[in-house]
Amino acid sequence: MKINALQDLKQVRQKLAEAHAQAQALAAEQALAARQREAESNLFVRAVGAVQRLPAPSLVSLEKPGPAPIAHQRQLDNEAVLRDCLSDEFDASTLLDTDDALSFRRPGIGRDVIHKLRKGDWSIQREIDLHGLRSDEARVALAEFIRLAHRQGVRCLRVVHGKGLGSPGKTPVLKSKVHSWLVQKDQVMAFVQAKPAEGGAGALVVLLKPGG
Repeated sequence: MKINALQDLKQVRQKLAEAHAQAQALAAEQALAARQREAESNLFVRAVGAVQRLPAPSLVSLEKPGPAPIAHQRQLDNEAVLRDCLSDEFDASTLLDTDDALSFRRPGIGRDVIHKLRKGDWSIQREIDLHGLRSDEARVALAEFIRLAHRQGVRCLRVVHGKGLGSPGKTPVLKSKVHSWLVQKDQVMAFVQAKPAEGGAGALVVLLKPGG
C-alpha cells in the first residue's frame, strides 16, 4: 500500500492494531482451552488414582480340560453290595420241592402258583444266559438282572444256567448256586424247572413279585 498522506498512515496503524488485538484474543482463547483440557485430565487422574498399563502378551495359555472322572469306586461298591446280598454258603436244598420237577415257592404262596408257572400262564418277558460266566460274574449279573426287571414291573423271567455238559465231570457248576441265589432274593416269589422246549434242566422259569 502506498502512503500518500498522514490520514493513510493512521488507517494503517489502526488496521495493524486490530490485527494484533485479534491475534492476542485468539492466543488467549487457545490458552484457555488448553488449561481446561489439562484441568479435565487432572480431574480424571485424581478420580481414578494411579494406573498401570496391563501387559499384552501375544499368546494366551489355556489349560486343557481333564478327562471326565470314571466312577470306578462306585461301580466296585455296587458290585460288592450285590455280592454281599447273595451268599454261596446258603443251603436252599431244604426249601426246594422235588416231586415231579424242581420248584420253589415262598411261604404263603399256594401250589397253584407253581402249577400255573409250569403251564406257562405267565409269558416269559426277559431272560438271562449265564453260560460261560465265572461264579462271581454270574452272581452279580443275576442279582442286577432281577433288580432291574423287578423295578421295571417285569413278572416272569427265564434264567439259563446250563446243564453242565461242558464242565469237568459233567456236573452243572451254576445250577445249585443259581437255586440258592434266587431263594435269597426277596423279589422272587417262585420258580420252576423250565419245560424241555425252554431249556429243561438247564434253565428255570422265575416269577417275581409285582414291582415298578
